[in-house]
Amino acid sequence: MLQQSGDVTQLLQSWTGGDKDALGELVPLVYRELRRLAAGYIRRERSDHTLQPTALVHEAYLRLVDQTHVQGANRAQFFAIAANLMRQILVNHAIHRKAAKRGGGNKIPLSESMDAAQPRGPDLVALDDALKMLTARDPRQGRIVELRFFGGLTEAEIADILGVSVVTVKRDWRIAKAVLSRELGA
Repeated sequence: MLQQSGDVTQLLQSWTGGDKDALGELVPLVYRELRRLAAGYIRRERSDHTLQPTALVHEAYLRLVDQTHVQGANRAQFFAIAANLMRQILVNHAIHRKAAKRGGGNKIPLSESMDAAQPRGPDLVALDDALKMLTARDPRQGRIVELRFFGGLTEAEIADILGVSVVTVKRDWRIAKAVLSRELGA
């Protein structure tokens, strides 16, 4: 595992330096953790979600390949980037699904639509809007929510990425959760 960790760091540094081939070698080394992250996202979605964790990882990979400038060359930063991309994919998917319900897309019987309408977690579009509002008000708090909730990073990893203390991350996380709860009406 130590060798793999060193390989990941080296590949991340190569990718950050502009070597697109390094990403192709990196993904197999981190695939299991990316899949776990994607599965966590999907678990928070409605039960009939059409995206599967594997498809979410693959879509995120395609977007990672298109990244032209990547900052940071450590594991935590890589997963933060991947988490952000997965969140964007799910939000875009939710927006397209809602647009299809308003006039486009396939029609389904009312009884089926009522069964499918049982959400499992917060409305991802509403959460994304609330997160954008929070980020506009306090960019660090928005980043902490993104890294913690969507990236699954620890408070220590977030503190390292942001260059602040763990105490600051804990305080901002508490405040950000309260703000988002108020905004989402939960």
